[in-house]
Amino acid sequence: MVHDILTAERIAAIEKELRHIAAIIKQKGREILLQYPITAPQFVALQWLADKGDMTTGELSQTIRLAISTTTDIVDRLEKNELVKRVRDEKDRRIVRVHILKKGEHIITEVIEKRQAYLKELLETFSHQEADQLQLLLHKLHGKMNDYEQLEAKTEKKKRR
Repeated sequence: MVHDILTAERIAAIEKELRHIAAIIKQKGREILLQYPITAPQFVALQWLADKGDMTTGELSQTIRLAISTTTDIVDRLEKNELVKRVRDEKDRRIVRVHILKKGEHIITEVIEKRQAYLKELLETFSHQEADQLQLLLHKLHGKMNDYEQLEAKTEKKKRR
């Protein structure tokens, strides 16, 4: 049975490896960001805006999992640095969306290229098969995490009713 191979020791070892990898990636990302007039939380917000398109501050707040007041401060600083702008919705003028500007997109592109160059350097010793397997397993884990989050959100929503 599959679950028999998932001993407490194996789960602990996998969690430890993932935690260490995440910490290294986070630190490397911060080192790269030192070259830009942007903080890590600002970068995360910009990244989501680049990926998902315009969002309200509330939507962005939920996406980056920060308080609305914190997200508002982030957007204020991004707007001051001309990386985003607030745009009123054409259909409903009460709605204000955050829109990433070219300067913000440029920073995202440069930082991601530097992160990818770092990762490429690390993966050069992997065989083609190992790289494929790593990508497949990470994709599978990410999918399971998303499924879990969605199920958890549905369960939480039912509890509130």
